[in-house]
Amino acid sequence: MSRSHGSAPARGDDEFLRSLGYQPELTRRMGSFGNFAISLSVISVLSGCMTLFGTGMVTGGPAVMMWGWVGVGLAVLLVGLSLAEVTSAYPTSGGLYFMAQRLGGPRWGWVTGWLNLMGLLGGIAGIDYGAASFIAAFAGLQWGVVQTPGLTLAIFAGVLLLHALLNVVGVRMVSLFNSISVWWHLLGVAVIVGVLALVPSHHQSPSFVFGHFVNETGWSNPVYVSAIGLLLGGYTFCGYDASAHMSEETKDARMAAPRGIVRSIWVSLLAGFVLLAGLLFAVQDYSGTAGAVVPPAQIFLDALGTTGAKALLLIVIGAQLFCGSAETTAASRMIYAFSRDNALPGSATWRRVSANGVPVPAVWLAVSIAFVLAIPSLWSPVAYGAVTAINVIGMNCSYIIPVYLRLRWGKRFVAGPWELGRWSRPIGTAAVVWVVILTALMCLPQRAPVTVDTFNYAPITLLVVLALSAIWYRMAGSKFSVPVVQDAHLAKVEAQIV
Repeated sequence: MSRSHGSAPARGDDEFLRSLGYQPELTRRMGSFGNFAISLSVISVLSGCMTLFGTGMVTGGPAVMMWGWVGVGLAVLLVGLSLAEVTSAYPTSGGLYFMAQRLGGPRWGWVTGWLNLMGLLGGIAGIDYGAASFIAAFAGLQWGVVQTPGLTLAIFAGVLLLHALLNVVGVRMVSLFNSISVWWHLLGVAVIVGVLALVPSHHQSPSFVFGHFVNETGWSNPVYVSAIGLLLGGYTFCGYDASAHMSEETKDARMAAPRGIVRSIWVSLLAGFVLLAGLLFAVQDYSGTAGAVVPPAQIFLDALGTTGAKALLLIVIGAQLFCGSAETTAASRMIYAFSRDNALPGSATWRRVSANGVPVPAVWLAVSIAFVLAIPSLWSPVAYGAVTAINVIGMNCSYIIPVYLRLRWGKRFVAGPWELGRWSRPIGTAAVVWVVILTALMCLPQRAPVTVDTFNYAPITLLVVLALSAIWYRMAGSKFSVPVVQDAHLAKVEAQIV
């Protein structure tokens, strides 16, 4: 669907960035594979699928988990294709909010930026807290440690510290780390599925894996239960905008970044399908697994014994650590870019770049806020679910705004070298419809009866973030200074739209 304009005059990455109004500050050392790798690492089927596996087991069960994964993955691919096209035109660290500002004006850019930031920070919290849960489960098998909310939060803090330290080293280390992550994820899925296929003496039937429906939500309507069961896929297929956020550190960003977005989605779609099938075929005791603190760990333990379970847990934990590091990278670049345009309180601090080309203060801010988001998990069992829903809502809403605005431009949109051509409008329209549906689903209560303990707080969090962003816009919106595009034709069209 994409094509490269060979006749167009070649311009260097930094020259093109300057034409968008930004002076290059970050170090451009990442190649096409590294750019793809960071989005694959953030999506991380070994993190998302594993972390919300237990949720999927009670909100529709195997049937919804398998077919919901395929349906959500294909819908997300449409979003990714549309977003990739806009990314090719605007390859900056600001990513989505920069695109929205260019296509719709400063208010669109402001709202998109805050939604994206909310999603990214919720993503760090969700990923690293999930990793902490698996580490605690491993500690329980290895040393008999009892998993408690306090222990999990302490491990979570250690994981955040590790990811901050890895990210301040430099972009070359980040690129290497993410390149290793790709093979860790793909080989990890192959090893886990292979072991679960060969070792256990008992496996579930294909009719169970692809057709068995389970409802332990308290709701009686199977359609409603199936809808909220899509959270597994919706949460996992988030974070592919990392390729856009790394544009200013990627060579040939106008082609590499959009390709990174699309490739990361379809590779994750295939890998996740294989992983979920492998896990469900290996379930020995469904009710016992669904009720476990970490259901995938229970599958490993029942099917393989303690030694085998610990070995596979280490593979999952490694993937989750790769994922959290990549999400921290993406979030820090978003904070840096948003601060560069004076959109955050204390922007002068968060936009500072160290001698090795890394926005170090932004890294520390990202992990600090992520830690605060997870603190309610000490008291509330639904807090983690709220964090994951926040991630899904914030990310997907921020993805679709540039796509919607690009549709509004129609033929006046100045495409980059990676484009969808005549397929742009139908794919973009379908993508917008899907995100509207997904956002509504993520705001629905997931358990019945609805009480203080089971209430879905994600919509409230969304409203709070939007309210705070509106208040801050009134106080400091005049300082929001996204550079003006130097392309005279594009600037003229922008003036007509705004």
